[in-house]
Amino acid sequence: MKTILILGAAGQISTYLTDELLKNTDYQIKLLAHRGKSRIKIKDSNREKVIEGDFGDQQTISNALDGVDAVYLNEMRDINDVTTLVNEMSAHDVHKLIAATVLGIQDEVKGKFGDWNTSMIASSIAKRKQTAAVVESSDLDYTLLRLAWLFNNDAKTDYETTASGTPFGGTEVSRQAVAKLIVNILTDDSNQFSRQSIGVNEPNTQGNKPSFY
Repeated sequence: MKTILILGAAGQISTYLTDELLKNTDYQIKLLAHRGKSRIKIKDSNREKVIEGDFGDQQTISNALDGVDAVYLNEMRDINDVTTLVNEMSAHDVHKLIAATVLGIQDEVKGKFGDWNTSMIASSIAKRKQTAAVVESSDLDYTLLRLAWLFNNDAKTDYETTASGTPFGGTEVSRQAVAKLIVNILTDDSNQFSRQSIGVNEPNTQGNKPSFY
């Protein structure tokens, strides 16, 4: 039986991911979040464990990684936090990392949508280019998810992916679809997304900006 550690576990994607893991796997789930016990509602106390703390704290991460097979990181904003995580995962012989980041870090978003995207999140892109480089220069079995603009819709769980070096595929994707993808990556023995940075969008959502803007 595998154990996954979710960092930033009170976030929206993390919440949907936890639900997907409970429904579709037998994984044990460690949920690390700032003030996690007041922000996270446990559904299965036999499989879920809440850990309170910040994932930039070395000792907190070190303790949380004990017995873990894979990590999902919900936020790649801070280079110090990401560096701490990468170092601690290597030290604890935990190799599998799936991490959410933003579209645009490979200058892969073209045309008017690319211009709009850069105008909206230029500073976020700059920071996440740096944190992506930390992960990609590590020895981890990583998958970076370059996510389109996010929304919530239980009925929309379709997604498509694009490889590094190819133009981004669409403008938006639901958080529920992202959670589904993460579970698919975790349970896929073929390792097709091993050490890759992939774009993630809902099919047929090309345009100049997301439909909700």
